[in-house]
Amino acid sequence: MLYTLSHSPTQCDLSALLRLMVEGDALLLMQDGVLAGLAGSAYLELLFSVPISLYALQDDLEARGLVGCFSHKITIIGYNHFVELTEKHRGQMAW
Repeated sequence: MLYTLSHSPTQCDLSALLRLMVEGDALLLMQDGVLAGLAGSAYLELLFSVPISLYALQDDLEARGLVGCFSHKITIIGYNHFVELTEKHRGQMAW
């Protein structure tokens, strides 16, 4: 399953989302959801507590000036790779 997080982690229940996820799932951080991937944040530790693939949209990081503050352990992708992720995963859930 591909999950997309478009809201700031301060505006949603990130823990509830992560409880739904299982190994092999992917989470794409987009729009304000990229805030969850800031290096050194408590939200980042939550993300790493689940065995999933983590991605973030480059355009959203750049729009918020966060490229230099973002975790290097999360794969930064463009829209073409986003399309590939939607093709790879059978379902998608927006959070």
